[in-house]
Amino acid sequence: MSYESKVFNVMIASPGDVASERTIIRDVIYEWNAVHSQRRSIVLLPVGWETHSSPEMGQPPQEIINNQVLERCDLLVGVFWTRIGTPTSEYASGTVQEIEKHISLERPAMLYFSSQPAALDDVDNEQYSQLKDFKKACQSRGLYESYDSHSGFRDKFYRQLQLKLNDHPLFQIEGLKQENQIVEPSTRLPDISGEARILLKEASQDKNGTIMHLRHLGGTNIQTNGKNFIESNERREVARWEAAIEELCTSDLLIKRGYKGEIYEISNLGYQVADMIQL
Repeated sequence: MSYESKVFNVMIASPGDVASERTIIRDVIYEWNAVHSQRRSIVLLPVGWETHSSPEMGQPPQEIINNQVLERCDLLVGVFWTRIGTPTSEYASGTVQEIEKHISLERPAMLYFSSQPAALDDVDNEQYSQLKDFKKACQSRGLYESYDSHSGFRDKFYRQLQLKLNDHPLFQIEGLKQENQIVEPSTRLPDISGEARILLKEASQDKNGTIMHLRHLGGTNIQTNGKNFIESNERREVARWEAAIEELCTSDLLIKRGYKGEIYEISNLGYQVADMIQL
């Protein structure tokens, strides 16, 4: 069935050493479209100079890219690893120029910096030094995200893209038909107890996204994000929090990892639900 949607162009700005990340960004965007585009009446179109520019003469290459691609974009996603890119007449690289031009138009930009290991022989010291200077300059101008693996980047970008689309006024479409309106987060939350919501929200803020369920001679501990939720070790209290873990597993919000049921990790769905919980 056909439906009407507004198309937003997403610029992928990156130097040549993050090809895998560019693929991940496109995959995540296509996944978002498959799940959300009809209900939100929004379609995201990933664009980049390598796919959306055409041959042209009379201007420097980066200016042509800016005119053909960048100026038509609504959201920019920038990714760096060890290189900053090819310099232009005004900026350290074409990628930096794209980011600065996009920000100057007061459009949203999401920046990511990889901390994955790299072979020293493959690292250009001058490129890396300029990249560190650019990253340092970004610290005082907003928020950026770091990641240490491709899977970590995918998880972070998936969650943070949804937050950006939910929160930024650019992506709030007015005058939609009732059937296409965004459902309020509270109506989309699974029917889980208050303890389960508290535990999931706290675990989502843990850097490893894990919940520990530990039994010992002194009693039981249920821990996440540096907090223990069992205070008295009375069986009634322990049972409430153990039931919360069972709820989260049954709802596919937690994944059991430990052989004896002592370690649980938040699932991708769990992170999405946690982002909707307001305590």
